[in-house]
Amino acid sequence: MKIEDEIKQSTFKDAFQKAYINIVYTANSLQLTQSTILKGYGITLPQYNILRILRGQYPKPATVNLLIERMLDKTSNASRIVDKLEAKQLVTRTQCPTDRRTVDILITEKGLQILQELDQAQQGNQHGIQNLTQQEAELLSNLLDKIRD
Repeated sequence: MKIEDEIKQSTFKDAFQKAYINIVYTANSLQLTQSTILKGYGITLPQYNILRILRGQYPKPATVNLLIERMLDKTSNASRIVDKLEAKQLVTRTQCPTDRRTVDILITEKGLQILQELDQAQQGNQHGIQNLTQQEAELLSNLLDKIRD
């Protein structure tokens, strides 16, 4: 459905405003869909993001600074999110043996299992992205990269 129909607005200042509104609207829509799926597993988008980062690091631990550096949402409080994941037994925290000021964060088997279940639940369902061809997906990704430059 066109953005004009979605937000019931027929005119825009220019194509740049329309594109911007379309990006924001689409991002919110994708986040809502993803949040709904994650809710069934008892985790939030920022928690999911940290679990995916930790899975990418596994079996090496990560630090809070590494998590902050790699998080999609730079405004999230990584330490607080790790606290919540630790309470759910999805991550562990231990003091780094080589640097006492650093805390090592490692995903648990339970955390890995949840991610595996989510991978299977989302397989083939990329929340609208599957409506694109491979070439269109690459073009979209390149255009989004260009916007951030």
